[in-house]
Amino acid sequence: MATNSQKSGAEQRIENAIYGTPKIKPDEQRKYLGTFRERVCLTISVKELHEQNWQPALVAELKRGIGNLVFLNGNLPHEDIHPYLLATNQHGGIFTMKTDPEFRTNPEALAVVVAAKTGVYQSPVDVEKRYPQFKDTPEPTPKPTDSEKRGFFYRLFHQKGEE
Repeated sequence: MATNSQKSGAEQRIENAIYGTPKIKPDEQRKYLGTFRERVCLTISVKELHEQNWQPALVAELKRGIGNLVFLNGNLPHEDIHPYLLATNQHGGIFTMKTDPEFRTNPEALAVVVAAKTGVYQSPVDVEKRYPQFKDTPEPTPKPTDSEKRGFFYRLFHQKGEE
C-alpha cells in the first residue's frame, strides 16, 4: 500500500471522506476538550468543579490576558457550567461548548479549560496548584469545653458552682 505522500490527491480525499481527517495527538485533544496541552493556561476538573466555586480563578486567568479561549464540557449539567459561562462573557473570554460524546463527565475529566490560540507552555495548569489562594479551606471545628463534653445528666444534677 502506498504511503500518504505517494497517494494522489483524489485517493487522499476519498480516504478522508471515509475515515475522517487524521488528527494530531487525538488523546491529548480529548483530554483538553479539543485543544493541545501547550496552549492550555488553566484546567478545572469535574471533581474540582463540584468541590467548590472556582469562578474567581477563572476571572483571574482571563485578566492575565494570555489565554481567552474557554472550553466548557457541555456534557455536564447546565447548572454546573452556567456560572463559568457567565464569568467568561463578563470578562472578555470566548467560550466554546464541547458536547461530543468523547468528552467524559467522570471526576478526572476536565470541565473547564482556558487556552490561548498559540502555544504558551504554562505550568502548572491545574486550578488548585495555580491558584491556591482561591481554595476554600474548611474552618476548624472548635474543641468542646469541659462543660460541653459532659452529658445531659451531669449538667442536670450538678450546679455550676459545685465544680
